[in-house]
Amino acid sequence: MQYCSRCGAEVTRLVPEGDNRERHVCTVCGFIHYQNPRIVTGCIVEDDGRVLMCRRAIEPRYGLWTLPAGFMENGETVEAAAARETREEAQAEVSPTALFSVLSLPHIDQVYMLFRARLVRPGFGPGAESLEVRWMSEAEIPWDSLAFEVVRQTLRLYFADRRRGRFGVHVGDILRLAGEPPVYECRLLGE
Repeated sequence: MQYCSRCGAEVTRLVPEGDNRERHVCTVCGFIHYQNPRIVTGCIVEDDGRVLMCRRAIEPRYGLWTLPAGFMENGETVEAAAARETREEAQAEVSPTALFSVLSLPHIDQVYMLFRARLVRPGFGPGAESLEVRWMSEAEIPWDSLAFEVVRQTLRLYFADRRRGRFGVHVGDILRLAGEPPVYECRLLGE
């Protein structure tokens, strides 16, 4: 950020009085521009041991597989955003049934909130951001062709919970240092 969105003057980075971290602060009007993580939300659409997967038609990770998910918009609830993203990417009308995972990716300032969901009515297909959409069992998941580490970890947790016959809410972090493979830490709430 170089300029204040309020008055157009230059901003500088400094720790405002009473704060504990650097922020962009306007040099003229003093407005503090807070920058916060973005929320990504989506659905693990379930049917008889299978999940609905989308092959990406956009960058980043064109051609790789993912769960239907995307950025939450202002004015939306998290569940409504998850259902909208699923509708946009998989042309599937869903009802989120339970929060499944909350995963923080501080190295890219994102928080993923993924819900288990069921189809409200039959039918799905590729939306504008998907090349292909299809049901996959655990054995059919293309583990080496998944678009994002957060999707890989979510699917591992999902199928592990499915095998044990009990789903929980998973909270964790995916940390990545420059040049290092991602480090994943997660805990199941209530255990």
